[in-house]
Amino acid sequence: MDDKLLEIICCPETHQPLRRADVELVTNLNQRIEAGTLFDRVEEKVGQKIDGGLLREDGKIMYPIRQNIPTLLIEQGIPLGQ
Repeated sequence: MDDKLLEIICCPETHQPLRRADVELVTNLNQRIEAGTLFDRVEEKVGQKIDGGLLREDGKIMYPIRQNIPTLLIEQGIPLGQ
């Protein structure tokens, strides 16, 4: 994801800045996706692995990136306190 784009986009809900999720977090979430234990904001099971993520400044929500495209929909955000 382009650094310039990352500077101008923000959380669609709170307007907090976003930063790239680290590899460890993405790996952990992909393991949970494989196990069928990861859910999004509307409590739907996340069924497709992610390539990366954009983490909200407060660290509570991550928006998935697949094929270099961030999904910045509130309902598809992944709560990290599950």
